[in-house]
Amino acid sequence: MASFVIEGGHRLQGEIHPQGAKNEALQILCAVLLTPEKVTISNIPNIIDVNKLIFILGELGVKVHKIDESTYTFQADDIDLDYLESEKFKKDGSSLRGSIMIVGPLLARFGRGYIPRPGGDKIGRRRLDTHFEGFISLGAKFRYNKEERFYGVEAEQLHGTDMLLDEASVTGTANIIMAAVLAKGTTRIYNAACEPYIQQLSKMINSMGGNISGVGSNLLIIEGVESLGGCEHRVLPDMIEIGSWIGMAAMTKSELTIKDVSWNDLGQIPRVFQKLGINLERKGDDIYIPSQEEYEVQNYIDGSILTVADAPWPGFTPDLLSIVLVIATQAKGSVLIHQKMFESRLFFVDKLIDMGAKVILCDPHRATIIGLNHQSNLKATTMVSPDIRAGISLLIAALSAEGTSTIHNIEQIDRGYQNIVERLQAVGAKIKRVD
Repeated sequence: MASFVIEGGHRLQGEIHPQGAKNEALQILCAVLLTPEKVTISNIPNIIDVNKLIFILGELGVKVHKIDESTYTFQADDIDLDYLESEKFKKDGSSLRGSIMIVGPLLARFGRGYIPRPGGDKIGRRRLDTHFEGFISLGAKFRYNKEERFYGVEAEQLHGTDMLLDEASVTGTANIIMAAVLAKGTTRIYNAACEPYIQQLSKMINSMGGNISGVGSNLLIIEGVESLGGCEHRVLPDMIEIGSWIGMAAMTKSELTIKDVSWNDLGQIPRVFQKLGINLERKGDDIYIPSQEEYEVQNYIDGSILTVADAPWPGFTPDLLSIVLVIATQAKGSVLIHQKMFESRLFFVDKLIDMGAKVILCDPHRATIIGLNHQSNLKATTMVSPDIRAGISLLIAALSAEGTSTIHNIEQIDRGYQNIVERLQAVGAKIKRVD
């Protein structure tokens, strides 16, 4: 097991380039299964979760060719469906939650798709009902082996239908889109997720010959087509990483420029950080954060405490709430964090309290943070990263803290952030990896 050793209290300076978006990449990679033709994808992040999925695609028979560090070609013209029911796949697939999204394209193209119960972050219950209810609505038969915790759907022919999703699940919407695009007839998905990553998936499929309208809204209309062809696609920059670097700059009083952020796809993210008092400027398609000695929380007009809550897009993404929580510990003022979508993502606050933060955990969904306004810096400590987003939040806290901190279980951070030590060292961070 590897660890990070961080000497905190240093200001950073320079430019940092966000990696490709992890959550988009996981969807886009599954979509290569929709066609036997070659698909080229660029700006793929070199992170554990994405590399696991690329490995699974290779085991499934997809021809994978790496052109450079972030560009691959994929050709799914000789798929080994027997792998789906092998013991090896049950092990490979269960270690990655994103593997659930291979089911939709396999069902659409080959009439069957299987998946072991997938893993991922331990951030609360994330059910799969939306995925399978969507497949059943399209005409698939569902089966579940309770002893092996193995799911399966099968259909000779999928048929378009109208469906109202019980939740605006991003991965559920992606999976249903990929199943419906080769179905016979028209599918209307109400209460569809409309995140930029879903928009990207829809645009990619349309470039392959699909017919999806309503892109960017919560009503998607999919006219089924006979087949799809190859395409070229570029993954967006990762909005969660962009938010992470904004928070890092504020906590360490640093001057940073985040390059090529695809500003128009960031939604509420810049505005939420500005409400926390963080100065940031748009320069072309870059975000410039000047060094500032303090940042003051903007209360509501009536004087009540600022609440930052997550919500489906275009609301604020839940993946950045842990970052906002850490930033608030050194703000001037108080903030209420309301994590509505997952019940276990706030349980890392005990580590921040150990570092000297003033945080009141109200319940599994809410925490009140009383900002220290940099008058009392966080203190270095030894921590364990519980999941990707809490892990990067603790790393940001350690970079701002006095003394040397150690973070164990950093494989969790590696799952979502590529070459993080080298990239942070390039802007002046005192961080090293210890195996």
